[in-house]
Amino acid sequence: MREQEEEFTRRNVRIAVVTFEAGFLARQYVAETGLIWPILIDEQRELYRAYGMLTASFWDIWGPKSWWAYCKALLHGQHLQPSHGDISQRGGDVLIDPAGIVRLHHVGEGPADRPPVARILERTTR
Repeated sequence: MREQEEEFTRRNVRIAVVTFEAGFLARQYVAETGLIWPILIDEQRELYRAYGMLTASFWDIWGPKSWWAYCKALLHGQHLQPSHGDISQRGGDVLIDPAGIVRLHHVGEGPADRPPVARILERTTR
């Protein structure tokens, strides 16, 4: 998404990252990823529940899709970091327009399941 930051800015899209981890783990995530967007802490996981991002199954977390994503990341020179938090918490992406209408609602099937940035941009207004 960082590669498309200029396009998001041009379209007046604001990005925020939501996590259930607070304190040290949140600060560590920001430091390790070089996060440039605001981070919102949802320790009670109210947003996760509201958007249907419930507990992932063992197969979702450790299945072939996840292994394939990890292999691709390694082939692209990324260094994988062990998770220190709840790996069964599903993630996802939600795009809400200025009128409060949800334009994209993607619940991740596993840790590496993200919609392509092009799909997110398609759902934004120009």
